[in-house]
Amino acid sequence: MDKPAAPEIPTAGADKDAPLREDIRLLGYLLGDVLRENEGEAVFDVVETIRQTAVRFRREADPKAGEELTALLHKLTRDQTISVVRAFSYFSHLVNIAEDQHHTRRRRAHLLAGSGPQQGSVGYAFERLKEAGIDAGSVERFLRHALISPVLTAHPTEVQRKSILDAEHDIARLLAERDLPLTPKEKVHNLELLHARVATLWQTRMLRYTRLTVADEIENALSYYRTTFLRELPALYEDVEDDIGYHYGARPAHLADATYMQMGSWIGGDRDGNPNVNADTMQHALVRQATTILDFYLEEVHELGAELSLSTLLVDASPQLMALADASPDTSEHRADEPYRRALVGIYARLAASARQLGAAHVLRKEVGHAEAYKDAAGFVADLQVLADSLAEHHGAALIRPRLAGLMRAARIFGFHLASLDMRQSSDVHERVLAELFERAAVEADYAALPEDGKIALLLAELAQPRLLYSPYETYSDQTKSELMILRVAREIRERYGKRAIRNYIISHTESVSDLLEVMVLQKETGLMRLAQGVAEVMVIPLFETIPDLQRAAAIMEQWMALPPVARVIELQGRLQEVMLGYSDSNKDGGFLTSNWELYQAELRVVEVFERARVKLRLFHGRGGTVGRGGGPSYQAILAQPPGTVNGQIRLTEQGEIIASKFSNPDIGRRNLELLVAATLEASLMPQAANGIEAERLAGFEAVMAELSTRAYHAYRDLVYDTPGFTDYFFASTPIAEIAELNIGSRPASRKASRRIEDLRAIPWGFSWGQCRLLLPGWYGFGSAVSGWLEEGPHGERLATLQHMLRDWPFFATLLSNMDMVLAKTDLGIASRYASMVPDVELRERIFKRIAAEHAETIRCLEAITGTTERLAGNRLLARSIQNRFAYLDPLNHLQVELIQRHRTLSREPDKVDPRVHRGIHLSINGVAAGLRNTG
Repeated sequence: MDKPAAPEIPTAGADKDAPLREDIRLLGYLLGDVLRENEGEAVFDVVETIRQTAVRFRREADPKAGEELTALLHKLTRDQTISVVRAFSYFSHLVNIAEDQHHTRRRRAHLLAGSGPQQGSVGYAFERLKEAGIDAGSVERFLRHALISPVLTAHPTEVQRKSILDAEHDIARLLAERDLPLTPKEKVHNLELLHARVATLWQTRMLRYTRLTVADEIENALSYYRTTFLRELPALYEDVEDDIGYHYGARPAHLADATYMQMGSWIGGDRDGNPNVNADTMQHALVRQATTILDFYLEEVHELGAELSLSTLLVDASPQLMALADASPDTSEHRADEPYRRALVGIYARLAASARQLGAAHVLRKEVGHAEAYKDAAGFVADLQVLADSLAEHHGAALIRPRLAGLMRAARIFGFHLASLDMRQSSDVHERVLAELFERAAVEADYAALPEDGKIALLLAELAQPRLLYSPYETYSDQTKSELMILRVAREIRERYGKRAIRNYIISHTESVSDLLEVMVLQKETGLMRLAQGVAEVMVIPLFETIPDLQRAAAIMEQWMALPPVARVIELQGRLQEVMLGYSDSNKDGGFLTSNWELYQAELRVVEVFERARVKLRLFHGRGGTVGRGGGPSYQAILAQPPGTVNGQIRLTEQGEIIASKFSNPDIGRRNLELLVAATLEASLMPQAANGIEAERLAGFEAVMAELSTRAYHAYRDLVYDTPGFTDYFFASTPIAEIAELNIGSRPASRKASRRIEDLRAIPWGFSWGQCRLLLPGWYGFGSAVSGWLEEGPHGERLATLQHMLRDWPFFATLLSNMDMVLAKTDLGIASRYASMVPDVELRERIFKRIAAEHAETIRCLEAITGTTERLAGNRLLARSIQNRFAYLDPLNHLQVELIQRHRTLSREPDKVDPRVHRGIHLSINGVAAGLRNTG
């Protein structure tokens, strides 16, 4: 293997990061080898020249290097351009793999050194709780009633193909293997395999040439279950119990059937803005989910059958176990004395029958004989419990934990449905459907025209009526038929796969009480809600998204919960009600600072309303991956929630490309799941005095935030919505049009066929700003707000207040920490290259000048508050990571601008459009997203 020039990796930093640098260097060598083998020496030389010039341009701020870089890119042929883009894109992916491996390595080093529990671990959480006087019984009761649910969603920024993820998973595994003691021959073999997998990566198509379907999105999500969730989530439960035992002296006695962390999904049930989601996709999602989990159970039962070879000639078994064995279709005389194996053959047969009954096309290993399918997962768990009890009673306790315990835990967590599938639709769709049903039934000719009070009165009257509005003899629009069919199928899915399969209905754009009542009426129409029989099967959940929606959320919930039929439903739900808050749309509507503040305020107001109503609140946080969409580190975000808003009940979305970042590596995935549990424990159980600040100081801090929010809101709205030409600037200076063309999601980038920012989905809005390295949704307005507030009072005193807020208020500290990370990845030099694509020079200069001025003011204010001029001064590892990758990310941005300019020029003459240019743009989008990770 030839040894190409090594990537330039900074050597500064602690020795503990040396293995990371070595891994990056190794992967760079291998990528260089593959590039030479596949594209030739000339292309390799071009890539190296561009890399070195980009390094000079960034590190030395050399204008001549900038001119050379522009000239180099202009000279590239279209085929060369594709190769160069791919080289830098894959290097971003490989650096991510190396960094993930290094995080795992460092965590293991802490454990091997016997260091105390790290912040974010459940061990650290229990340490804090015990010191605060929280006893083991309180922890156990909490976990028995808690629900922590990451909800996977598919969004139009997901750029990873499953084939790419599979190759990267293999590279990560081989890289981890190099940390083990290997013989010289094993090292050579490992290197050969790494080279092969990097070559596979290079020769695998990174992009989809056809638009992703909902079925594809479902399969992509299921790959993370096979990689991470199926094994790591049950293992996390075991870790939690071990840690309770370590810190409190005994493992908990009553947590075996607790399911405090469960998975959720929107993929196949989220119809808002996606015409491709319907009743069929919901059914398909559950079939594939059930097939995935039952395949896992079947494989584990098969392995258990090989392991549990215990003979009754040597050890007794319980009567219940013997009965289970005797009921098995396995009548082989060779296993007459092996009751566990015979019992497992019977369990396997019943599982196989269940899999076929629930839609599995085939079972990998044919069962020995016929058996009745399980009615539900509880029957499967009961049979496994018979095995566990018999082993425990007959000297086999040590045989339970290696596999059987994890399988039982998985069955309790995942059931036969794997993940709860949420339904979501926009409130305006429900209104149209109800209007048609009322009109056809001659109940109300124009429901949509009624005032809010009139709508509420009519909907309440309808809920009290035993008869239905729908008639099989009437003709309805396709939309009405589709929406009713979805709810009917939801009822069938619950009957077939269990009640946890579908249990939530989310209403986008909830603006009034009638928006909620409409869904109750639709549930009544389809049998999901039968109040006279005490049936309210699917929770109606409002989603408050825009700034005005957040401001009226508490009033809507108070009015809604006071209605008699709603009070009855809440009683049937165990006096629990969920409310969803939208981070992405509120950010697009009001900007970073105002969005965060209005979310905080809305939570506090909603908590007050729920406390008065004596209803338990579960908040569902619709957080995006990027900071501009409410993303950022989940642990800090949960701890920064207002007091009383967690209380053991929390759901949060894991969106788009962030799913791959968090869960494609099992160790990293396990850590991210643990962070959620640890943060929920601390936020819920720690005494307020330990988590917060005194009420009077907090009120003062909140008053300051209210002023800052108002100022930031006006600054943001003035730019984005009130500046003439801003929409044209946005569409010209970012790759939004090209992103909309990408085959990376089943959902359109815009809710309507328009160029209005109001109609653009929040996800591509934030994604576009990330691509051009401005990341505007994550910081714009902060500088104007803070500087304006400081100028209108005693500067020193007010600055000291902001510094105290940073030190003492987790909400404000998290806000600034997230913004600091975004600013560390923002680059106005790169952004100016994108701005050059705006054809109107006056518009370009006017708007970019405003953005640059706000950026400078934001940096100045942040540095004044934090007292440091360094970005990410408190997170040196992340700071070094960002610096390491910029020299390889910058060329991708420069190439993207070059390709977009070519594409837009060629698009004026359709006969000259070159698909290679289009493909190059898409490749660059993938590479930039990979390089920026949670801000991509």
